[in-house]
Amino acid sequence: MHTAKKPRKVSSWHAVGALLSHCRKQARLTQEQLAEQANISVDTVRSIEQGRLALQPDRAEQFDELLGTGGVLAVLVEQMPVREKVVQFAQGYVDHEQEALSILSYQSLVVHGLLQTREYCRATFDARYPALGSETAEQWVNARMERQLVLEREQPPVCHFVMEESILKRQVGGPEVMRAQYHRILEYTEPVHMSFQIMPMDRMPHAGLAGPMTLLGTPEHAHLVYLEVQRASFLVEEPDEVMDYQLKYGMLRSQALSPEESVRLVQGLLGDR
Repeated sequence: MHTAKKPRKVSSWHAVGALLSHCRKQARLTQEQLAEQANISVDTVRSIEQGRLALQPDRAEQFDELLGTGGVLAVLVEQMPVREKVVQFAQGYVDHEQEALSILSYQSLVVHGLLQTREYCRATFDARYPALGSETAEQWVNARMERQLVLEREQPPVCHFVMEESILKRQVGGPEVMRAQYHRILEYTEPVHMSFQIMPMDRMPHAGLAGPMTLLGTPEHAHLVYLEVQRASFLVEEPDEVMDYQLKYGMLRSQALSPEESVRLVQGLLGDR
């Protein structure tokens, strides 16, 4: 019995790569020649043309100039949706995040992506094993920074973050990066629709020992839960299961320091109190 092959999933970056390949050939350049002129490795050119590596805006402008394409590549990259710029397993979450009415998150390892500085974000990606490589890391950083624009919407989502005290003590990127990150947390959670709470390291009982979670409220007034583990993620939509996570998040808020105490803790790390 003949079994049909499962169709290969093709991203928009495959189309961008195919266009780059076409433009390069029209310019009568080999991959090696383009790499030499752009001062990058030939593996980077191959990865972009094969859709395995996203074409960054500055690189697109450089290729346009080298290939004489009149800005076509830069315009195409500029129009790419945010979801296409993040790692594939998180794309479903990003779609919902960009439209969310509310974002409630508990984090146990790193600062939530919407609150990260660029330097902190890059440090987390640079610490990954196996190594991402500079081009991929920069791609992911740019995508995360673009995600943060959701906080600048005309009607931004109501956001609340519970994070472990240990996140603030871990020197991701070094002391100066962390100082900037402390300032960012205080700055971003200053508006009335934003708040955060710190879970003390010695706090028991603790409702979040099973790991991080993010609860989203959608424009359709549905509620979703996003769970992420290494290189995989899950969206929980079943109302009964979502309710369990809502109850758990409510308990976390009651166990954590109050918003006022949390602000004082971060100010203390900065030496501002």
